[in-house]
Amino acid sequence: MNWFLLAFVSAVFSAAAAVFEKKALFKLNALRFSFLVSFITLLFSLPFFLEISFKQDAANSLLILFIKSLLSGGAFYFVMVSIKKLEISEALPLLALSPGIIAVIGFLFIGDDLVPMEWFGIFMMVAGTYILELKKDTKNFFAPLTALFFSKNYIPIISALILFTLSSLLDRILLRDFAVPPFTFMAFQQLFYALIFFSAVLLKNKEIKTSFTGLDKNIILLLVLISVLTIVYRYTQIEATKLVPVALVISVKRLSVLMAVIIGGKLFNEKNLLKKIIAAVIILTGTILLGIS
Repeated sequence: MNWFLLAFVSAVFSAAAAVFEKKALFKLNALRFSFLVSFITLLFSLPFFLEISFKQDAANSLLILFIKSLLSGGAFYFVMVSIKKLEISEALPLLALSPGIIAVIGFLFIGDDLVPMEWFGIFMMVAGTYILELKKDTKNFFAPLTALFFSKNYIPIISALILFTLSSLLDRILLRDFAVPPFTFMAFQQLFYALIFFSAVLLKNKEIKTSFTGLDKNIILLLVLISVLTIVYRYTQIEATKLVPVALVISVKRLSVLMAVIIGGKLFNEKNLLKKIIAAVIILTGTILLGIS
């Protein structure tokens, strides 16, 4: 199948999942939600275990996949914390900043060269972030940018950005270098997610049964829907990543941010939506310029 179509399908289902996640997080805390979704998603992923196979070095593949799942599971949790605390139209555009952060870190610390188009892409991402965080009563010119790094409200977003970046690199290693089949990847990734969040809940609450109590029919249906959407967007992203460089896939996948900002912003009656949509478009344009350079 065409990689662009796979990545676009992943973007659509990811956007839908984000909107429903915000709705579920009105009733659940981030850790409980992450555990329940990982558990239900594992149940839906059981058929993948029937197709398990390893083309090379199964032990190392599983070790890397566990580390990748630990990183991306942590990123997922921090995203849920961000979505719960912030408006979806503010949190999601900030999560698209990872390519710019990677590029700047590479330039500063490992001597990577950046061409003018890449610098312009970074400038667009900074400009979009500035517009997104600009408030009417802002007096300090740099306040919209410094808030992103020094306000405790944005710590989960920065954490998620770092973890997603590392996780994406391991995706490519597993799918291309170790040639892990998508069904095997999905099966063990979901198993590791469930184990990771099971352990986190057990450490925090000293028991598991409270996570399943007090769930009404509507929230259960919502969790099931989110789990199905999650399986689809993760699987299609994995299939696309097999075909082309991960940067191309992520560039298309980030369209989910714009979709979720528009749909979620309207659905939840979020403030200054037009400004946030413009900011999201500018940030995404910057990521595209950075990716195609």
